Amino acid sequence: MKRTIFTITLLFAVFIAACGGSAPQTAPEPAASTEAVSQPTEAPAVSTEAASPTDTPTTEAAASSTVSFSVNVMPIFEAKCNECHGIETTKKGLNMLTYDGLMAGSFDGEVIVPGNADESVLVQLTQRGKMPKRGPKVTAEELQLIKDWVNQGALNN
Repeated sequence: MKRTIFTITLLFAVFIAACGGSAPQTAPEPAASTEAVSQPTEAPAVSTEAASPTDTPTTEAAASSTVSFSVNVMPIFEAKCNECHGIETTKKGLNMLTYDGLMAGSFDGEVIVPGNADESVLVQLTQRGKMPKRGPKVTAEELQLIKDWVNQGALNN
């Protein structure tokens, strides 16, 4: 009985701490700029044409922008890879929970060749549908993000 009460109390304390059990915080006010701001003398031209469907960003546009490991790539690994490569086990010795674990490779060697997605085993297996073995497959968009990240040097950004 005491153990149950202790467990409930502990869980309640963790819940309160996670919710930020303190008084609400206000956002800091931005500092005032000391530079003079020039005002435009003419209103910018406004297009009266409707945007065409081809005005949406393309994969080529995404490839030209920097892909972030922590923002774009790691969430894919967390959703599709980490169950077998880090959480429940580290199959083939590949731990994908962290950047360093991923770059350390597997028992068979490196899985990422920075700057060359075509030579990266991780990309090859994912592209062929061999990985992930369980759960939903990586989508074409997700695979493109991974390839772009690798081709941009597989940075820890």
